[in-house]
Amino acid sequence: MKATIAWWDLSRSTQTIDSLRDYLRSEGVKPWADVPGLRLKFWIADRAGNRWGAVMLWETAPGPDQPLPPHKAAELIGYPPTERIRFDVEACIEGVFAEPSLSLELL
Repeated sequence: MKATIAWWDLSRSTQTIDSLRDYLRSEGVKPWADVPGLRLKFWIADRAGNRWGAVMLWETAPGPDQPLPPHKAAELIGYPPTERIRFDVEACIEGVFAEPSLSLELL
């Protein structure tokens, strides 16, 4: 498996963590549900550092021709991720949890 972390430093953008959260609620999450090879994607925020991003877990590294939803977050923010890291995942496990599905819920 492969993982990707994409982080935006929002200090140069007119977008905020709150405005990007609103975007997720209205339209940003659902298009990722049908991406082939994507096992998990979760969006992350760091208010203290004014950063916004996502973590993606892939069955295999996505190829250059991999069909992906439009990167509207990058369009809204106004520039590509400040940092993008790709690496191998050696193991993963899903623990015991109370909520059966958080797939379209925002915390």
